[in-house]
Amino acid sequence: MVTIMKLKIKRIKELFALGFSYIKTQGLMTTIKKTLRFAKRRFGGKKGRFIPTKKALEQKKQFVADFLAQNGVKISICIPVYNTPEKYLTQLLNSIQGQIYTNWQLCIADASDEQGEKIVKKVLDRYKDERIKVVKIQNMDISTNTNHAVQLADGEYIALCDHDDVLAPHALFEIAKAINERNHEFLYSDEALFKNNIYRPMVGHFKPDFSYSYLLSCNYICHLACFKKTLFTKVGGFRKECNGSQDYDLFLRIIAQTKTAYHIPKVLYYWRVHQNSTSGGVGAKPYVEKSARLALTDHLASRNIKATVENGKFSTTYKVNYDIIGQPLVSIIIPNMEHIDDLDKAIQSVIQKTTYKNYEIIIVENNSKNQSTFDYYKTIQQNHSNVKVVVYQGEGGFNYSKINNFGRTFAKGEYILLLNNDIEVISEDWLTEMVSQCQFTDVGAVGAMLYYPDDTIQHAGVITGLGGYAGHNQKYASRGASGYMFRLATVQDLSACTAACLLVKTSVFDELNGLDEEFSVAFNDVDFCLRIRKAGHRIVFTPYAELYHYESKSRGFDEKDKGKKERFAGEQSRLKNIWGDTLTSDPFYNKNLTLDSENFAESAVLDRD
Repeated sequence: MVTIMKLKIKRIKELFALGFSYIKTQGLMTTIKKTLRFAKRRFGGKKGRFIPTKKALEQKKQFVADFLAQNGVKISICIPVYNTPEKYLTQLLNSIQGQIYTNWQLCIADASDEQGEKIVKKVLDRYKDERIKVVKIQNMDISTNTNHAVQLADGEYIALCDHDDVLAPHALFEIAKAINERNHEFLYSDEALFKNNIYRPMVGHFKPDFSYSYLLSCNYICHLACFKKTLFTKVGGFRKECNGSQDYDLFLRIIAQTKTAYHIPKVLYYWRVHQNSTSGGVGAKPYVEKSARLALTDHLASRNIKATVENGKFSTTYKVNYDIIGQPLVSIIIPNMEHIDDLDKAIQSVIQKTTYKNYEIIIVENNSKNQSTFDYYKTIQQNHSNVKVVVYQGEGGFNYSKINNFGRTFAKGEYILLLNNDIEVISEDWLTEMVSQCQFTDVGAVGAMLYYPDDTIQHAGVITGLGGYAGHNQKYASRGASGYMFRLATVQDLSACTAACLLVKTSVFDELNGLDEEFSVAFNDVDFCLRIRKAGHRIVFTPYAELYHYESKSRGFDEKDKGKKERFAGEQSRLKNIWGDTLTSDPFYNKNLTLDSENFAESAVLDRD
């Protein structure tokens, strides 16, 4: 109870400290204005908050004529229709005819029964538009029906849309603009859920830029998706074997060709919530998960990856269990000064709870004075042949980077695991999970899920730019929470992870000359991970490697010491000087989410340009 109270007090202090830092760096008036905008965003009206302003729409319209003359890309919107309610179909068609980008084609495959066909015809008769093509087909299944719609398309690109949803007025403009600028083959946008009126959406789904690991965990791409028709043809269109997850299956097969997808961080699609839609929950279509597992299994087999797929922590999330090739040695480096009770808890938890057995533990002794510490070192090495102690004799105070770089010189493993001495293992497969993710050639490092002792989240990955520098993904959320768009419950690519428990390929560690020793305590892990990504390697976070983190016991909290405060401020400044705007443009964090807190809340100022 005392520990929980201390953490709550610490959190309150952090909030006040954040407020004071804004006042100091941005001024009182700017801070007040930001706070008022935030309050207005949270408690004021939300009508039309994802739609561009009238001024922005007019500017886009003025641009369209010249844009079309230069570009001319035609986008075919393909929709399978089955007994669509008149109101829904009318709203959809109005949204398509109201597009400010006019070089589109609507391809409808109508599989309705006799009564439903009458309603569809009644609605379509109101729209005299040669860009609308309709074919009447016998109702088969969603994949076959959609393939019929695509057969009508003569556009260079295909956009997918459900028969009961709505497009934002600038949707096709933004898609065409992105294609024109960089010739992207596969694109997707943000989306919002609504019930009746898109000007009163329930919630926005603000997605990261392309994250392969995240896509293997759930279909986060969803709507609006657009891709070259030649790609659709090349991969064979929709497969009826994956009905229910046919879009997911198609995306995975397209990604196998393109390797990536371009993300437009704007709400271009409105997904209607009603009792029969998957937006209202997978319970409406219970076969979805079985189809998704098949899609994932086939995708991995096509890449010659040996793995099995199971359901994830929540419905419509999935867990890929990769076979580990061989049993590579992992060198676990643990810096330590005194605190042998904490160290022993950490080591014993590794020894007793780790199913992956091919590891060595290197304790880096850092200026301890007590004889009991050295007695412990002697005992632990006598009892465990894979544990050794090396003595670091650096001068100038605690330097986490130097200590770990020194520890690396004694490591024999193909992987290095940086581990704090105030960690306790929870899940037995933690190291197996981390190694299985890190073994791929394009992955440089893997981070773990860390909890405070009160079972709230301490670390689920690092988002750069939070608070101006970096912060933790949904810190303080409850253990077991799904998080924003399942981002506390899925394997995913991130810009950085904490070095309190970070698995790194030894080759990558050496390639980058280890941690930057100018970052003695803070931000060495953020800088290191950013350098890993800059060198072309991915950073992956897995929630399936779970540990407790008792955080900073070995050196105390920085805010209690003036010297440590100054050192921290200096390292903040250095991080910003090195990485500049990179810090506030994290590709795995949407720009429409706030940088003022770690809870993935919508920004007080949304992008409505």
